[in-house]
Amino acid sequence: MKTWQLQHAKNHLSEVVRNANNEGPQAITLHGKPSAVVISFDEYNKAINVRKPDEPLSSFFHNSPLRNSGIELKRSK
Repeated sequence: MKTWQLQHAKNHLSEVVRNANNEGPQAITLHGKPSAVVISFDEYNKAINVRKPDEPLSSFFHNSPLRNSGIELKRSK
């Protein structure tokens, strides 16, 4: 991952975005410390879709092969 100082990234934004699309994530530092990452829109969509479930959690448990396994779970009140 290439690292850019904030001022340099601001002055070369087109290059930062082009690199994010062609080479992968681009790190940006602020006062020498990691501050942000520029990623391509495709990478962003992949990251969002990983977190987005295909089905509700209740359906996941209802369709689980362990549903009738005999495991007894108790909730704390």
